[in-house]
Amino acid sequence: MQTRNPLFNDFAELMTDAFSAAQAAGEEAQSVFRAQADKMAARMDLVSREEFDAVKAVAQAARDEADALKARIEALEKTATSPAAKKAPARQPAAKKSTAKKPARGQKPN
Repeated sequence: MQTRNPLFNDFAELMTDAFSAAQAAGEEAQSVFRAQADKMAARMDLVSREEFDAVKAVAQAARDEADALKARIEALEKTATSPAAKKAPARQPAAKKSTAKKPARGQKPN
């Protein structure tokens, strides 16, 4: 048979209350620490994860576009330096000048 000792009951109740108080203090400390960390982050002008991911996507798109343009330039340079492209373009004949004489001053054209 087990006897109920009021001293043990009081001690158990005291320990339960102490653990509850410690848990509440831990939660309070955690919330205070989180608030301080948020203030520090705001003061340091740090970006959020969403902003970082958005800028990262834009940078990746720009890098892809730059790579595509680089490949296009290399292809154009390759065709420009090929032997067929080095051949001088055919010269266009110059427009012929009129050989008719201009009337002298004071004379009427024919």
